[in-house]
Amino acid sequence: MTNIDEEVKEMSSSNRKTQLVLIFLTVFIYLLGFGIIIPILPILSRDFGATATETGLLMSIYSLMQFLFSPFWGRLSDRIGRKPILLACLLGEAASYILFAMSRDLTTLFVARMLAGFFGGSISTASAYISDITPSDQRSKGMALIGAAFGLGFVFGPAIGGLLTEYSKHLSTEPFFNTSFASYVVSGLCFFTFLFGMVFLKESLTAKAEKRDFKNRFLIIFEKLQIPIVGHLTIAFFLLSFSMSAMEATLVLYMGDVFAWGIKEVSYGFAYIGVVIVFTQGYLIRRVLPRWGERLTLKLGTLAFFLGMILIVMAPNITVMAIAMTLVALGNGMSNPSILGSISNLTPNTEQGSTLGVTQSLSSLGRILGPALGGFVFHHLFIQSPFVLAGLLGFIAFLIVIMLNTRIPNKGKTIGTH
Repeated sequence: MTNIDEEVKEMSSSNRKTQLVLIFLTVFIYLLGFGIIIPILPILSRDFGATATETGLLMSIYSLMQFLFSPFWGRLSDRIGRKPILLACLLGEAASYILFAMSRDLTTLFVARMLAGFFGGSISTASAYISDITPSDQRSKGMALIGAAFGLGFVFGPAIGGLLTEYSKHLSTEPFFNTSFASYVVSGLCFFTFLFGMVFLKESLTAKAEKRDFKNRFLIIFEKLQIPIVGHLTIAFFLLSFSMSAMEATLVLYMGDVFAWGIKEVSYGFAYIGVVIVFTQGYLIRRVLPRWGERLTLKLGTLAFFLGMILIVMAPNITVMAIAMTLVALGNGMSNPSILGSISNLTPNTEQGSTLGVTQSLSSLGRILGPALGGFVFHHLFIQSPFVLAGLLGFIAFLIVIMLNTRIPNKGKTIGTH
């Protein structure tokens, strides 16, 4: 057992659970805010005179800022600690949503979303925090909390955003009050979580990294991709994020064209995907990892993801489509925490923030490029092409996992080992 594991083992189980709950809430608030804004953003941007292209850029700018600044926050947290970064970013998120609520033109709206993405890049720090307080054999299960928070934000965010917008109509009929009200609520949640974390969140980093010369973020990404196994797993994570976002961006159009679904039906469909992801990462992964370990879980996860994407293309009815989406959600829910946990186990403690920052940064890049390319091929090739593309990239991720095989850490497997 490493010294890090010994220090972590000394932390009481109740204390560790408390800190994990706090981190879960922090990430959930990030993603809940993102989800609440999603149904509001197109309406508000249209009211400000935005074109369809400008609305698309508004949707991408958040992920672009995360891509650019996740390594920065992760590297800074390696130096000064996780808690100050998480608290500062929560405060920054609160301010960004206030600016969003006060926006009355397109330029201010862009600035508000850029700030939200900038401070939202600290999700990599939350991942590093989890790696600090969980033993190596529980690392992937700990990382599943991040995915569960993503899933819950994906389920509840749009619904809550819609409800808040409707409720606000009973409070005031002033122009833009309905969208401003929802944003003020998100800001308040961020500020409440900041106060709660300031009092109860403990610093997790025991050995801080020395200050190093500033490096170009793309050079940092390139360096991390050169690390054996870690680089391959990071690429697989990028491919899965790219594929998932390409599917999400075009599924609404596809279901409308093929099955005549409207917004209500598609919203329920996305909620179902989120529920499956939450179930997988919040419950199922904690049951299968001790038995299967990361290696088998990753193989099955990437295979299910690939098969689900291909099945979307061939689905003749809603029943088969439901099976396809279940496979995609299960595959996503099994793969992501296993990859993050494996990368964490392969990384020195003082490099956790920067390495996981690069991983999340490339995931953000996938969420930037995926919708753009998915929409392009949907309109210029054939309507099934985004899912063919997503399936192909999922298959490449599966091949990467097969190629690595025994070089992937299997520390999550505790049943049947000696």
